Amino acid sequence: MAPTVVVTISAAHAPDAPRGGAWSNAPRGSKFDGPPRKRPAAPTPPATNKRGKPKTEKPQRVVSQNPLVSNAKPARHQHAEITKHDGPPKGDGVRLQKVLAQAGVASRRAAEELIDQGRVEVDGRIVVEQGLRVDPENAVVRVDGVRVVVQKDLVYLAMNKPRGWQCTMSDDLGRPCVGDIVSERVQSGQRLFHVGRLDADTEGLLLFTNDGDLAHRLMHPSFEVPKTYLATVHGVVERSTGKQLRDGVTLDDGPAKVDAFTVLEINEGKTLVKLVLHEGRKHIVRRLLDAVGHPVVRLVRTNVGVVALGDQRPGTQRVLGRSEVGGLYEAVGL
Repeated sequence: MAPTVVVTISAAHAPDAPRGGAWSNAPRGSKFDGPPRKRPAAPTPPATNKRGKPKTEKPQRVVSQNPLVSNAKPARHQHAEITKHDGPPKGDGVRLQKVLAQAGVASRRAAEELIDQGRVEVDGRIVVEQGLRVDPENAVVRVDGVRVVVQKDLVYLAMNKPRGWQCTMSDDLGRPCVGDIVSERVQSGQRLFHVGRLDADTEGLLLFTNDGDLAHRLMHPSFEVPKTYLATVHGVVERSTGKQLRDGVTLDDGPAKVDAFTVLEINEGKTLVKLVLHEGRKHIVRRLLDAVGHPVVRLVRTNVGVVALGDQRPGTQRVLGRSEVGGLYEAVGL
């Protein structure tokens, strides 16, 4: 067997090796440049607080993922939250507190307090939120259950019609008429008309308005708005006469009766009586009293519903108060 010969060549005498050791003089980026060596990173010292103690890690906020959408069929009965609609959109209509102030109910500040107290009602719903806008032309507004007139152009007047004056807005014969008393208002553009009629010899309370719906209902007997009269009649009225009038009397155009009858005073063969009835046929009071044998000497109408004549002088007019107008509305169901 031939002996094995081992030859050792030092790096310094290698034929292809550059002087100075392997790769020592090879330029960077050449074919002799080996992989870059990474220096080991220095250990990071633990974070400390002001006292020099290691800081504790703060708990990380857990971010919840979006819930998965379920395609399951909804239950048959569900209680969905209903969004309230507080009236017309913002920008439409007039603020409720301003409407109340313009109607003479209260100042704007006081109107806001009425709303906070739940005393204001719009279209059948109690309002407790501020800033609600309403339509003054169509909204039905009530305060403490009494309707408030919120339309600026509506007029309600009470007149004490003098005796001998015609119950017309104008008279072709030049006789004095109720239209003469309200002529300034008519000339200024207010279209007024009287609610019902009083004959020339009858004096007392006569209403004027341009509210057609209210006037129609006040005159219609089906709404039974009471009207009160004071009548001075001939003769001494017996107690049985009142019962006869309450039970009903047959007239030329059908039966008629009073709702209430009271004897107030008897003096020198004449009697002062008080009658309440809701009918509005022509000369109805005079014809009723004639039918029971007591012709009328003087007749005064003192009340129409909640509106009273009071101590108002003959030939004068006054604007109805808010409670009076509200009472009339309530009486006819408006």
